Amino acid sequence: MPSAINAAVAQQTAAGSVPSATISTTTEGAGGGTGGIYSAIISRNQPIIGVKEKTYEELHKKCLEKNILYEDPDFPPNESSLFYSQKIPIKFEWKRPREICENPRFIIGGANRTDICQGELGDCWFLAAIACLTLNKKLLCRVIPHDQSFIQNYAGIFHFQFWRYGDWVDVVIDDCLPTYNNQLVFTKSSQRNEFWSALLEKAYAKLHGSYEALKGGNTTEAMEDFTGGVTEFYEIKDAPKDTYKIMKHAIDRGSLMASSIDDNLGFSYGSAPRSDIGELIARMVKNLENAQMTHSTVDYQGTDERPAWTIVPMQYETRMSCGLVKGHAYSVTAVEETTFKGEKIRLVRLRNPWGQVEWNGPWSDKSEEWNFINEAEKIRLQHKIMEDGEFWISFEDFMRHFTKLEICNLTPDTLEADKLQTWTVSVSEGRWVRGCSAGGCRNYPDTFWTNPQYRLKLLEEDDDPEDEEVVCSFLVALMQKNRRKERKLGANLYTIGFAIYEVPAVDFIHGTKHHLQKDFFLYNASKARSKTYINMREISERFRLPPSEYVIIPSTYEPHQEGEFILRVFSEKRSLSEMGVPKYLPSTIFCVISTSLLLSSFFFFLQPIIFVSDRANSNKELTADEDTGEDGEKTHIDEKKVSAATKAREGSEEEKQFRNIFRQIAGDDMEINAEELRNVLNNVVKKHKDLKTEGFELESCRSMIALMDTDGSGKINFDEFRHLWDKIKSWQKIFKRYDTDHSGTINSYEMRNAVNDAGFRLNNQLYDIITMRYADKNMNIDFDSFICCFVRLDAMFRAFHAFDKDGDGIIKLNVLEVNWFVPVFLT
Repeated sequence: MPSAINAAVAQQTAAGSVPSATISTTTEGAGGGTGGIYSAIISRNQPIIGVKEKTYEELHKKCLEKNILYEDPDFPPNESSLFYSQKIPIKFEWKRPREICENPRFIIGGANRTDICQGELGDCWFLAAIACLTLNKKLLCRVIPHDQSFIQNYAGIFHFQFWRYGDWVDVVIDDCLPTYNNQLVFTKSSQRNEFWSALLEKAYAKLHGSYEALKGGNTTEAMEDFTGGVTEFYEIKDAPKDTYKIMKHAIDRGSLMASSIDDNLGFSYGSAPRSDIGELIARMVKNLENAQMTHSTVDYQGTDERPAWTIVPMQYETRMSCGLVKGHAYSVTAVEETTFKGEKIRLVRLRNPWGQVEWNGPWSDKSEEWNFINEAEKIRLQHKIMEDGEFWISFEDFMRHFTKLEICNLTPDTLEADKLQTWTVSVSEGRWVRGCSAGGCRNYPDTFWTNPQYRLKLLEEDDDPEDEEVVCSFLVALMQKNRRKERKLGANLYTIGFAIYEVPAVDFIHGTKHHLQKDFFLYNASKARSKTYINMREISERFRLPPSEYVIIPSTYEPHQEGEFILRVFSEKRSLSEMGVPKYLPSTIFCVISTSLLLSSFFFFLQPIIFVSDRANSNKELTADEDTGEDGEKTHIDEKKVSAATKAREGSEEEKQFRNIFRQIAGDDMEINAEELRNVLNNVVKKHKDLKTEGFELESCRSMIALMDTDGSGKINFDEFRHLWDKIKSWQKIFKRYDTDHSGTINSYEMRNAVNDAGFRLNNQLYDIITMRYADKNMNIDFDSFICCFVRLDAMFRAFHAFDKDGDGIIKLNVLEVNWFVPVFLT
């Protein structure tokens, strides 16, 4: 269940390593746009991501041509689609609607909130969101395409559309539904022959892998998946004084809204109403458990076979004497004012997704207050005396009994404002990678700085003549991805939050976009931050800050937690948002040497392949007239001194001994293979006691030979080896600098700085790849792996510069040239 950690606990500074790959685009206004713009706001023009193999239209047409009913191979009608962690003591039968009742219909008289009745699955959070969705017909038609039927062109196939982290996905299903005694087990309509709500629930279950994955959640999660909107979450005890006005604006603007009552155990809504099926299963479970306790000699310890029945909730929500239910999600379906005995009274209409169990206090269906309301007003307020789960309650009673309010805005237009505003939307994707960019919160200063960093430039202040402050309004929303779908792998929601820092003035003036280091966070306080770290899918908050450049640091509360996320920034005026990367590397393109990303391209494109770098600024090997200073910067040395030093080295005793050792191993041809290279390197390295290394692996030496071999002989000569050894010595100095505990290893979080010190500039995804490739299980990199990584980087950049003949940082490769370039990446 979600739990909040106050951000004040994480007050102490920061630390960390490397961000990960980011996609960042910006669009203006609430409507998104065309041309593949990556929008976080609902738009009819946004593309639909196709299903795994064929589109709904193609599959539907094929079924009609063959006169068959569609069967979904990706979500089959068996237990794998129901459960991932347990078994049920009764067998559900999958049936199509035509087998359940006569004259089945997809939608009868329009899809509305009264069509939704919860079944035996703890997904009231999802059903409450559906009820809200039915209030907005445009949104409803986006999620539930209405051109589907059990009559015309019926083929047993249906489809629904959901927003998933910036894209709209089309989910195709068959119409087989789980039943027991010919009754739907899960969501059903109030009319037995209507099936849109049951099929929508099935599509959402498929999206997350199983029905069980829907057990327990927050209404805002489904609201966002229906709209692509952004959610605001209020603790009612701390809500603004104008909460009624906020709710009224939300309803008027089509926002989706839900509320709940804390059960003192959290707010993970996930129970179901009592029913005949539920009671039957409960009895069977009890009988089975008693039988097992009496007769079973099976030892379930250490196996996955132990039965568990929690997918059908056995602990029902706590029903209060007033008729409300604790730990349960309600849809807010209307906010109105009416006149009662000459005075204005504020009312809120709520709906229980069970389709039953209502508030029985003032303004409930049968309360005496309605006797003082005329018929016309009753019609306007749609007052009905019916046990359908929907009821009115006074705003004061609502605030007294309910504890949480969730609002999903289709645009982040401020609910306090009286007119719509235009917002700029920026969406970035990223990930936290253990050992590289999963630095945790500010309580972990040694790793916090390694978290992904996103630059935000607030360029223009708000247009509010009544506000004397020069500030920019913006909203930050951080969402973790795919955690519900990965529940079957043991994934739970991380506790997440973010902090916002102002970029140092010198960086802002000069436009520098380097990754801010540990010391910056140690000595600078955040300008804003999320109020809490909390284990919800998304956390969002509004801010008002002066025009300047800022950096947003999204993080998990604990370090070393891997996961993907999406960061959305909504700003009232013009702003720029991008990943923090080196000045010369635009955030929208990848660095030239992204092996994992680019290698696959080599084998499939006949057109020229374009790579981008910045030859003029960096990514060059350290040449003979350069060395690396203590701070990692290159320092130029006088050429005459270099020449003299080179001659002195060639005539030195050390040089003569080095040649003799090389000659003894290489023989008369003065060339060595991988095994001989290993002997030479290990003989030299073992004299350096401070490295505490077991020596180089043979595979590492084979890579070095392949990367340094200029004539393709599979061997290297003395000059090539000398060149390699000079580099190893310079890299050895860098390694020692970061091996602070003299363990013979460096922490993977420090690899970014070590790579920078060597003169390489990489994009963030490459730092992630390096960590995953070279770090051990303790997130340490030994000397052997460290050198192999640097040799490979050096060869990659040399290969690139060999093709960059005009020095503009761009190369084009045709297929024949790729045959030369690819071996650099494969070694």
